Amino acid sequence: MSWDSIEFPKAIRKTKIGRNQQILSADIRKTGRFPVVDQGQEFIAGYSDEEHKVIRDELPLVIFGDHTRCVKYVDFPFIIGADGTKVLKPDTELFDPRFFYYAVLGLNVSNRGYNRHFTLLKEKSLPRPEKDEQRKVTAVLGLVQRAIEQQERLIAVTTELKKALLHKLFTEGLRGEPQKQTEIGPMPESWDTVRLGEVCALGTGTTPPTAHPEYYNGDVPFVKTADIVNNRIRISQTNVSHEAIKDCGLKLYPPGTVLMAMYGQGKTRGQVSLLEIPAATSQNAAAIQPSTEINSEFLWQYLMSRYQLLRGSGALGHISHLNLGYVRDFQIPKPPIVIQCEVAEILRTIDNRLTLLESRKCVLNDLFRTLLHQLMTAQIRVDKLVLLE
Repeated sequence: MSWDSIEFPKAIRKTKIGRNQQILSADIRKTGRFPVVDQGQEFIAGYSDEEHKVIRDELPLVIFGDHTRCVKYVDFPFIIGADGTKVLKPDTELFDPRFFYYAVLGLNVSNRGYNRHFTLLKEKSLPRPEKDEQRKVTAVLGLVQRAIEQQERLIAVTTELKKALLHKLFTEGLRGEPQKQTEIGPMPESWDTVRLGEVCALGTGTTPPTAHPEYYNGDVPFVKTADIVNNRIRISQTNVSHEAIKDCGLKLYPPGTVLMAMYGQGKTRGQVSLLEIPAATSQNAAAIQPSTEINSEFLWQYLMSRYQLLRGSGALGHISHLNLGYVRDFQIPKPPIVIQCEVAEILRTIDNRLTLLESRKCVLNDLFRTLLHQLMTAQIRVDKLVLLE
């Protein structure tokens, strides 16, 4: 049995919130007394101390991104972002406010790019079960949403732990020995510094011509620069044929090769990936093959911790892209190989934990989307679900 529905404009009330309570993006700060909520992907866009702009009296409210289609539930005092941030006040005689939020979240509003979407939202209708069932639906969806938020908190904590470990391990080592100052910062006295070119073979790749579509109809992994994002590469987004390998002289690099993006937009340049499969790569990537003196995972983790320098936040100055000469001269720490392996194993354990947490979050996100659709369309009813806190 389906639920009654109500046209969207009849589901909301007017608010007293005006333009004088909005804040421009340029005025949003990293810290402040009051959170700013706008139409962006991040729930909190930043902070402000402009107390006279704070919205307190009409909570809870639902935020809809006119450009982004983001939907947010806000039940705390906040300041509203200016451009494209629509404030929705549900009619509480018709809707539990959080059910209204989930109902809007479950609507299929077509993506028109960075155009306005609120006109499309106003053409929609919302499901309206009885208040008691609304609250039950909200409880079920809230349970899954809280589980997702818990995974996000664990991911954030584990990510910060890894950042701290990277700094500690590469500056203090594992044995508690005295430190020395080097050109690349403090490190244990027993560690050496070497140039990449002294302990690694360096090369680059080739991109098969796109005018030959048959070159891209194969099973040989091919890594593009955009795929190199401080990650492990276990599968490829692009594959090329053996014919492309032969005709274009592509080299197949073995697992354990570290790939570095030498070109790229935004933050791509200087990021590194560790190949865990054999793969070819483009001319825009440096392929770094460590000798037996260097543990490939140790090298990859170190370069990840230093990629901002490689990208040009100081070390490169005006240079617009990397080249093999720069990569060859880049200095790295060289502790005894046994220390390298121990450091790599510690960091791999953290990475495995992050992978597990991300996987759990993906499963929960899929569950939430499925439940949201099926509950809002009355395909399943809450009295048929058994969920334990």
